[in-house]
Amino acid sequence: GSRGPLPPLLLLWALAACAARASEITFELPDNAKQCFYEEIAQGTKCTLEFQVITGGHYDVDCRLEDPDGIVLYKEMKKQYDSFTFTASRNGTYKFCFSNEFSTFTHKTVYFDFQVGEDPPLFPSENRVTALTQMESACVSIHEALKSVIDYQTHFRLREAQGRSRAEDLNTRVAYWSVGEAIILLVVSIGQVFLLKSFFSDKRTTTTRVGS
Repeated sequence: GSRGPLPPLLLLWALAACAARASEITFELPDNAKQCFYEEIAQGTKCTLEFQVITGGHYDVDCRLEDPDGIVLYKEMKKQYDSFTFTASRNGTYKFCFSNEFSTFTHKTVYFDFQVGEDPPLFPSENRVTALTQMESACVSIHEALKSVIDYQTHFRLREAQGRSRAEDLNTRVAYWSVGEAIILLVVSIGQVFLLKSFFSDKRTTTTRVGS
């Protein structure tokens, strides 16, 4: 028999599976290292590369994006975060690399989101002449709101991770500074004790010689 319409939440979940391809990865980038990623893209496809350094050093990294012919589409040096949108000029494998080769002892944690294509319409009828039904309009609004929520959550998580890394780094520096101060105070105290002991010892010796 004929099936009834899908529940709104189930319908949104099913349609989300047809969304544009997106690669969202967080990875470790060691010092003096370079990491590259590859993506097959069709001509005319709109793409967006967004990245952010979460931890390590000055929170910067080199980024480079090339088309299948090796032509550089995007190149930035020592960037903490950035976003770049382009339209593929031809079919082929596009390469984007993150480099930490300028750093000699600090590794980085890098997050990137590479989106290929745009989300298709939730309903094939969105492009029709007639208006959407009330249920369809509500689903479209909910879908757009959920995408915004996901983007905000991702950025808040990145900021929280970066803030935590900065706080831990600051805490480590304060701990080392405190230990250094304690050692200096200990050395100064011991030095003062020996200095006073030497002073009174010399004074006692001088008094004994005068009395004799």
